[in-house]
Amino acid sequence: MTLLSKKTSPYFIITVALILFRAFLNYAIPLMDKTEARYAEIARIMAETNNWITPQIDYGIPFWAKPPLSTWLSALSFEVFGVNEFAARFPYLLLSIFMILLIGKYAKRKGLDYFIPGVILLTIPEFLIHAGVVSTDTALAFSVALVMISFWEGMHNKNTKIWKYLFFVGVGLGLLAKGPIIIILTGPPIFIWLILTKEFKNLWKSFPWIIGILVSSLIAIPWYYLAEQKTPGFIDYFIVGEHFKRFISSDWQGDKYGFPKSQPLGMIWIFLLLFAIPWIQLLAIKLWKNRVGILKNKWVLFLLLWLLWTPLFFTISKSLIHPYIMPVMVPLTLLITHWWNDVLKRRKIIIGSLIFPILALLCYIGISINNKKELFINSDKYLIENSLNNNTPFYYWGNKSYSSQFYSKGHVKTIEDNVELNQLILSKNSFLIIIQNKKIKDINSENILRLKELDRNYKKAIYIYKQ
Repeated sequence: MTLLSKKTSPYFIITVALILFRAFLNYAIPLMDKTEARYAEIARIMAETNNWITPQIDYGIPFWAKPPLSTWLSALSFEVFGVNEFAARFPYLLLSIFMILLIGKYAKRKGLDYFIPGVILLTIPEFLIHAGVVSTDTALAFSVALVMISFWEGMHNKNTKIWKYLFFVGVGLGLLAKGPIIIILTGPPIFIWLILTKEFKNLWKSFPWIIGILVSSLIAIPWYYLAEQKTPGFIDYFIVGEHFKRFISSDWQGDKYGFPKSQPLGMIWIFLLLFAIPWIQLLAIKLWKNRVGILKNKWVLFLLLWLLWTPLFFTISKSLIHPYIMPVMVPLTLLITHWWNDVLKRRKIIIGSLIFPILALLCYIGISINNKKELFINSDKYLIENSLNNNTPFYYWGNKSYSSQFYSKGHVKTIEDNVELNQLILSKNSFLIIIQNKKIKDINSENILRLKELDRNYKKAIYIYKQ
């Protein structure tokens, strides 16, 4: 296939169209509370304070829950593009594109279009969503993909040494993306595959273990050391708390930053069925039809172990959310690609897979045309942009939202009770305050009468006090 025909193939066109669509949404949609706005605000503070060692959830308050790779990426993007939604999300779009480019060669090896895996990946709802969400999950998924692909290539491509080192680079990046979970998600499926295929003898001579471990260590360990030095207690909280206590108990009392995420046992499989539609259902059919020969094909076995291990691991955990399935989007895509020539009605399946992005586009157009964006999107952006004056103090009743922190550039302050509010009113200085609709009852009626509503959405309203 020539370069020209590759560029004009329908798969290339769909891939580029979906990437541009995701890039547009990255620009057009405000940062959403809680998780996305939280990570964007942590990155904004990092870029503002120039503290690249300790991520901060608020000024002077360290964020120990996750390593800094995702925060670094967004903070660097802020340095280049300024502080805005697109800059916050741009690194995750890039990582998604890198994953598409990383696996395209497996389609080429089967004589297929290079961009078939790209179409499959970008029409998986979970993947398309996280091609533009500020979080740690896309960086982890990329690291897992790099480790697993590099392992396979290192074992089977003896002449290309780069893969043998990229394996260890992936481990190092994973340690900076989300911590030791990178080893938990990649080690067992590799180990089981080695046992089933009797490839252990080739493992030790296929990779430069001493230099490789040194590479992983040089990538990750300096930050862990510096982080513990700057904020003692980080290692105990992150390694013991986040990796063991959180996994075992959804209501872990030591959690400094999270919110309850208790799910029924096995919920990870429901997430996989819902957020990887329609490809996971198609794959289930293919696996059943080809069940006899699965163990005989080392490539299929490798991908299947990679796909199954993450949901198996999280089956017994109640503390999880749907992005935990992100690391298995690549093996799902590669398994579909492997059986692509045997898939019937491929055009109809692709059209069906486009329903989610089309619905997302129609939904965005609908709320934009009817001026409902400001009302229904879970973000304080519009309340702040429509009302905030740089010379007017800005407050939040109760726990301030992360989007209010981000869009006010850290200027928002908290008012805890009516005593503080009374003192502020008695100062006779004008101020703005955001109050959640469900908390308006907590403010005494006399103070409510002194506030004038400026704007509201379905959850909150912003008020001004003027003497």
